[in-house]
Amino acid sequence: MEVEIGRGKKGRRAYGFDDIAIVPSRRTRDAEDVEIVWRLGPHTLELPLLASAMDGVVDPGFAITMGKLGGLAVLNLEGVQTRYENADEQLDRIAALPKETATRTMQEIYKEPVKPELVAKRVKQIKDGGVLAAASLTPQRVVDYYKIALEAGLDVLVIQGTVISAEHLSTRVEPLNLKEFIASCPVPVIVGGVASYSTTLHLMRTGAVGVLVGVGPGHACTTRGVLGIGVPQATAIADAAAARVQHLLETGSYCNVIADGGMRTGGDVSKAIALGADAVMIGSPLACAKEAPGRGYHWGMATFHPELPRGTRVKAGIKGTLEEILLGPAHENDGTLNLFGALRTSMATCGYDTLQNFQKAEVMVAPALMTEGKKLQKEQDVGMG
Repeated sequence: MEVEIGRGKKGRRAYGFDDIAIVPSRRTRDAEDVEIVWRLGPHTLELPLLASAMDGVVDPGFAITMGKLGGLAVLNLEGVQTRYENADEQLDRIAALPKETATRTMQEIYKEPVKPELVAKRVKQIKDGGVLAAASLTPQRVVDYYKIALEAGLDVLVIQGTVISAEHLSTRVEPLNLKEFIASCPVPVIVGGVASYSTTLHLMRTGAVGVLVGVGPGHACTTRGVLGIGVPQATAIADAAAARVQHLLETGSYCNVIADGGMRTGGDVSKAIALGADAVMIGSPLACAKEAPGRGYHWGMATFHPELPRGTRVKAGIKGTLEEILLGPAHENDGTLNLFGALRTSMATCGYDTLQNFQKAEVMVAPALMTEGKKLQKEQDVGMG
């Protein structure tokens, strides 16, 4: 529904995760009968999960651990892992930076050029761990490095930027033709981010197996403040899910909607699926894992942009092992541990047995959901406080 912003402009009302509630159905189900397996091209994953391609979240060791737990970690092929042979030294340095100089110093750290031999080495390290290897490149650099990654054994390529479109225009350089590139790429390609129905539909028509939905919702992202752009995630996901239906009707091909960012708890993950996502990409919740390379810190891919940083380094802390964060057991009651046990329980409580069936769940606008009856929790800073 459009609302009048002023006499000369109208706009739709949009909603975030905290504005939305999942409505239980007339039946419930045993959680052991719930199936959360997810399919990405030819690959079957036990968890509908991608780890964000951020240096504080994914390194080769983390990717191996994630793969063995059933998810898929995406390595940033333009990050410290491919700029420095001894990436740990730079990660230690970033974690020790005072917040007043963190952004400026990170800009200096990321001036080091990407080294092709390290692109191959990092992908091979993941493959040697016996799991699928996924990695991310920006549209500006994907042609430079993707063949090296493929030769090293890359299984899934992610082409990622703040906003990706199928119709990039430039008078200075020849833009990447996504449709031609994806058609020629021998591995599944995921593209993003997007935040609207039309952009999602155009990207799906390029032949991508998945589209990342999210512009600016991440905990370490400042895009919404710096550029003033973005769409709250609940609305963005629902719009993308509608584009998926249209694309399926047009082509007969199913393209995955992947909710990217803005999720902190198992409830947020559950809402993303109920709103229409096939899987989620998360960063800051995983940066809290003991195995994460960020030493308890987390920062976005645009934090170190040399001219216009659109992210910040945030302290995530260490909450537990990666297994505890994903699969439990949880020893806290704030929803930040056992994320996918929570998803399974949410689906069972609402009576749904598969992810695609859960996408049919009823949702409602419920701005009181996070505050109603929670006065004592808020005052005491416990639970949902």
